[in-house]
Amino acid sequence: MSLGAPTALLVLLAIPAVLVPAVLVARRRRPRATAFTNLAVLEAVARSARRPRRRLVPAALLVLALAAAATAAARPQARLPVRVDNATIVLLVDVSGSMSARDVEPTRLDAAVAAMRGFVQRLPPGFKVGLVQFSDQPEVLASPTADHTRISENLGLLVPDSGTALGAGLATAVQLTRAALRRDGIAAVPGKRLPAAIILLSDGKQNQGRIQPLQAAALARSAGIPVDTVALGTRHGILGFGPFAPRVAPAPELMRRIAKETGGATATAKDTRELTTFYRRVGSSVGHATRTRDVGAWFATAAAVLLASAAALSRLFSGALSL
Repeated sequence: MSLGAPTALLVLLAIPAVLVPAVLVARRRRPRATAFTNLAVLEAVARSARRPRRRLVPAALLVLALAAAATAAARPQARLPVRVDNATIVLLVDVSGSMSARDVEPTRLDAAVAAMRGFVQRLPPGFKVGLVQFSDQPEVLASPTADHTRISENLGLLVPDSGTALGAGLATAVQLTRAALRRDGIAAVPGKRLPAAIILLSDGKQNQGRIQPLQAAALARSAGIPVDTVALGTRHGILGFGPFAPRVAPAPELMRRIAKETGGATATAKDTRELTTFYRRVGSSVGHATRTRDVGAWFATAAAVLLASAAALSRLFSGALSL
């Protein structure tokens, strides 16, 4: 938190002028020690001796009100996450042959398509969504667009193919995202995240392509684009049928490294429920930016509430003491 007018905090020097007299008044009202033979009278005097301490409560609230008011006058500013209306999201989907495995019902790819459709339907209308698939090589199926219906339809075009060129797919998604942001007049700023994200879904390690996944992740990091990753499938996934069908296990460690490199979220999904949960979690966090906001109104409101409470308690306690 920063202050636009820190000299306003000099008002806090008035706090001792409020607190010290209140303490002195409370002490002055304490009864002097007196010998009592009647226990009932002694109990009444003891109660009256404790009551003046309650006068310190309004004084304490008044002190807090002064502190809050001084902070409000100092124009405090804080960096807070805010939702942006023009975020760009690129769905990057592995369509290698292993995505036809049935360890995630009905198949890995069918479960992924259903989860991504639900994700797109829940996005705000202004968000732009693009779609990139990769197998032996990447292919852009849709440039980022606010037409979410079109993206949902294009998801139906995804079919399992052959290899896994994960690095090339991620590099293509980075280029597509940067181009979309440039068209919107959004430039990359070193050390600052852009209002964009790439959501990568894959179920295996790279076995095709020259660009390595972590090299492509470095491109995303330098561009300020986080990559959220999900490793889909279980180690029991089998490609095909029969006793000699190969097992196709996901690579969660690689997904974690890509997410960590770019500042994204990561998860391992072993079934449809976990996959849907991942997309819901990402959907609630994507499209946020950190901006500096004036929070002086918060402190001004707190000061008003504290001042009103101090006044109310002061009248209440004064009435109680007069009984």
